[in-house]
Amino acid sequence: MSSLFDPIDLGALRLKNHIAMAPLTRSRAVEGEVPTPLAVEYYAQRASTGLIISEATQISRQGQGYPNTPGIFTDEQVAGWKPIVDAVHARGGTMVAQLWHVGRVSIPDYQPDGGQAVAPSAIAAEGRAMRPDFSMTPFQTPRALTVDEIRSIVADYAHAAEMAKKAGFDGVEVHAANGYLIDQFLKDGSNQRTDSYGGSVENRSRFMLEVVAAVVAVWGADRVGIRLSPSNGANGTKDSDPAAIFLHAAAALKPFGLAYLHLIEGEPDTPMSIKDGAPQLAKPIREAFGGPVMLNGGLTRELAEKAIAEGRADLISSGVPVLSNPDLVERWKRNAPLNAPDKATFYGGGAKGYTDYPTLETVEA
Repeated sequence: MSSLFDPIDLGALRLKNHIAMAPLTRSRAVEGEVPTPLAVEYYAQRASTGLIISEATQISRQGQGYPNTPGIFTDEQVAGWKPIVDAVHARGGTMVAQLWHVGRVSIPDYQPDGGQAVAPSAIAAEGRAMRPDFSMTPFQTPRALTVDEIRSIVADYAHAAEMAKKAGFDGVEVHAANGYLIDQFLKDGSNQRTDSYGGSVENRSRFMLEVVAAVVAVWGADRVGIRLSPSNGANGTKDSDPAAIFLHAAAALKPFGLAYLHLIEGEPDTPMSIKDGAPQLAKPIREAFGGPVMLNGGLTRELAEKAIAEGRADLISSGVPVLSNPDLVERWKRNAPLNAPDKATFYGGGAKGYTDYPTLETVEA
């Protein structure tokens, strides 16, 4: 049997296999950015994965950029998350909360008092934003953060980490990928600051390291992970030398002794494959980080086994396959066919395409 199905320890997290559920935005939160009650069943159905990483969860109202995404900064939100985490635990699962601030990938519809989105620099994201009614609109130019505001956002991460602990999560993952706020600071295409948060790789890494330090102070390093996307140009967030900034970032994270680093790097010849000749950095990043690396990027069972065998990862995360196959672990074990995902129900809606995907057990009954 493949080592994919063996237990693995990530810091203080004891996982029953090497397969994690990747964070998946589903846009089904209810009023007050509280997770939908349906999420109790949704996450519990997927508790056979070694680790569940929650959908991206904003740390503040300012951090929101999409319709109906949940938060983790109010008591009401904590009360919504608690039965979800309890249900996952009841099925023997482990779950962490992904802490999220979208930065410039927002519009005034989501901002306090209808203000501007914020970012390292006043440079608009590429593409279009999704309004609360799910219609699309071009991104607007954000407002560059002051140093005092940066410090305030670091405090928001610490507060959200405290709230995640109150909700009963087993740890947290800092979302520093996919063109959101921390990624915007890391990459020189979106960060053109001339102060201590811009310019050199050391300066561009500063915000990330301050956030990690604040979250570690709440949880301890052995229950904190971080997600990075070196070669991902999501929302137009690009860097002129990804190897330089991300190898530096990985090495700078090493002294913390984090539970894991969650790396997005698309596998060749898959829909997530790296475009535009961007470098493959998983192996050197794993060496620089010096701790467990979780790889995400269109991995099938065969590609997952190959990535681990080649030393590019210690474990993997899977997104859409887990979305559409609550029992993906069992299906991979048995080399059973997978359900096709219903893309029309990915964002928004109710139980359809959320909690109604069949398992092998229901199909065979």
